[in-house]
Amino acid sequence: MFQLKAHGTDVKTEVISGFTTFLTMVYIIVVNPAILSAAGVPFNTVFMATIISAVVGTLWMALFANYPIAIAPGLGMNAYFVTVVTTQKLDYTTAFTAVFVAGIIFLLLSLTPFREKLITAIPHTLKAGITAGIGLFIAFLGFRMTGIIVKSDSNLVGLGDLHSPEALLAIAGLLITLIFLALNVKGALFIGMISTGIIAFFTGELKFNGFVKMPSMPDLVITNPIHAFGDVVTYSLYGVVLSFLLITIFDTTGTMIGVAKKAGLMKGESLPNAKHALLADAVATSVGSMFGTTPTSAYIESSAGVATGGRTGLTTLTVAGLFIVSAFFAPLVGAVSGISAITAPALIIVGSMMIGAVKEIDWDTLDEAFPAFLVILAMPLTSSIAIGLAFGFISYPILKVFTGKWRELNWFLIVIAILFFILVAFLPH
Repeated sequence: MFQLKAHGTDVKTEVISGFTTFLTMVYIIVVNPAILSAAGVPFNTVFMATIISAVVGTLWMALFANYPIAIAPGLGMNAYFVTVVTTQKLDYTTAFTAVFVAGIIFLLLSLTPFREKLITAIPHTLKAGITAGIGLFIAFLGFRMTGIIVKSDSNLVGLGDLHSPEALLAIAGLLITLIFLALNVKGALFIGMISTGIIAFFTGELKFNGFVKMPSMPDLVITNPIHAFGDVVTYSLYGVVLSFLLITIFDTTGTMIGVAKKAGLMKGESLPNAKHALLADAVATSVGSMFGTTPTSAYIESSAGVATGGRTGLTTLTVAGLFIVSAFFAPLVGAVSGISAITAPALIIVGSMMIGAVKEIDWDTLDEAFPAFLVILAMPLTSSIAIGLAFGFISYPILKVFTGKWRELNWFLIVIAILFFILVAFLPH
């Protein structure tokens, strides 16, 4: 079924690779509930929705695309969701309608060649700026969650009390996790969280009310898809839908290509069976939003499993099975996710990895560099991925026109710029 011999692998290698990938990305079942709790989403809702979306997307990838690329809710999207709820004063169920609508559009685009053409239409410098900007955004969130960075009357933000128990625990967790990463320990982020949790337990900050519990399915957050589209119109969530859609498209497709290249699965510049691979996260995003989680993405952590020999869907089938097993540990995850200092180091470190995309920006060419710079700067400063995207997509065509390079523009880029201008100038944000 998985064509193991044709891919030069075997069952043992694929299963071990699945365990490796799972350990590197399982932190999301802890971090996602911790972040979305700030939007008022109940723990069990997020916990189970995270697992459901990860299982649906990863199983699709395993059974239909036969790729060793795992799917789960993406970091950055969850933080942006919180800002949408808090700044626009929405109920979280209303905000999830924007995720659902973006997922449905994403699904429709994935059934056509349009999605692949859309990727090529966006300048590489803006894609790199988006990745780096989200990296700063989630790293800044990690520092804020732990009180290392706090509000300041004189300068908006400033250094917090580094002697507070939460800040000290976060700093210790950050150092421990960095050491594991420096030593190339598989699953360093997850092991770092476990180590930080052990410290928190012995210092009295972490308390458990059980470890294992039979999982219970959460109630559907979205029960009527038609009403979901109506809520987007009623609350003018067009910019939110566009932001979720664009970021998910760029993030997932870029990650898939990167992991596929590392695994030797690319045929020249094309990705065989690309449609099913691209459908995996689109289906998972749509299903996940109905249960209560933010858009999914292909996980770059899948490259850890590829590095240990994973080449087929049997790797991701193993990952999906392990996510199902993790559903039985809700009390343990709930206790850990309630301590920001345990989860924040993962945000900070993943943010540092994402900022590396700045090296792909042509800093010597102003009309390429400055729009990317605006994206990177605006995302953390405005606490909005949408505004960061808007600044970049609006400034890019303007600079190209006035530098005589308007022929480099395409109609899609101009339409996106107009939509983002309407978002910034006339819609609530």
